[in-house]
Amino acid sequence: MTRLIRPDEHDDPVAAVLSAHRSGARIALATSGTTGPGPRHVVRTTRSWWDSFPAYSELTGVADGARVWVPGPLRSTMNLFAAVHAAWAGAVLVDDPAQADHACLTPAVLERRGEELPRGARVVVAGAHLPDRSSAAARQRGLRISHYYGAAELSFVAAAASGGDGALRAFPRVEIEIRDEPAPGTIWVRSPWVCDGQTGPPGSLVRAEEGWATVGDVGSFESGVLVVRGRPDAIVTAGATVLVADVESVLAPAARGAVAVHAVPHPTLGQLVAATLTLDADRETLERLARDRLPVTHRPRVWHVVSHLPLTDGGKVDRAALAR
Repeated sequence: MTRLIRPDEHDDPVAAVLSAHRSGARIALATSGTTGPGPRHVVRTTRSWWDSFPAYSELTGVADGARVWVPGPLRSTMNLFAAVHAAWAGAVLVDDPAQADHACLTPAVLERRGEELPRGARVVVAGAHLPDRSSAAARQRGLRISHYYGAAELSFVAAAASGGDGALRAFPRVEIEIRDEPAPGTIWVRSPWVCDGQTGPPGSLVRAEEGWATVGDVGSFESGVLVVRGRPDAIVTAGATVLVADVESVLAPAARGAVAVHAVPHPTLGQLVAATLTLDADRETLERLARDRLPVTHRPRVWHVVSHLPLTDGGKVDRAALAR
């Protein structure tokens, strides 16, 4: 039986992955958001990472001698992959963004800390959606932006190279289909980069025949361009089910600051749709847009303004904290 290494249990997760690759062991990567009785890990071969390294190098420009900034804990699969790739490529990790010429960030961290990078730095942004305002602001600061969408279970799905039109297209050796199961518009993929499975409580990974897999994200795929609306997180309010992605897809493009849609508890209705903004001047515009373009059930009933959206350790918006 193939040995299994859990990098998050080691003082040096990068060294643990490198050791697993040399010995032929598989790796079990911790995932966030587990609600079951124990931790959940995504199990994969190191080969499923190593074989994607050349394409990732082409996307990011990370090569021998590069100085790469990867903020956040290496428990995050995105961060750990970038750090292991840097070691493979002969690059070095730096703690100070001012000393970096490359970076791997989430959209939220790009918006919050991108200005700390020097002009000319190459940044790969990992996330389902890169807001136009964030991309434009980063480019105005002289940063070169590429973008990819993926998941711990699927690895790479689609990417947009620096200097292109910003559209996500299938990552090398990835096939994409849109199906109506388990929900309308679900993104399914087939590639050598998909994990072997999971340990622990059931997760979002669903497998189908002939190697197809999904984590439940929804979107569209037309003329080779993938548009990701995200995981269909639902808010149940007064008996109506509201998908967060449906509301954010209307509000976020019109906002000058960041916006996050989430639930807040209500004693009689169960939950209310809420929107938290980082720019108070956006509120009037977004409230008007919600009235004009969203059904009554989908319009935010609670509005908050904060200086920064709270983030998880992995650099994603912490909706649970917003709800609290």
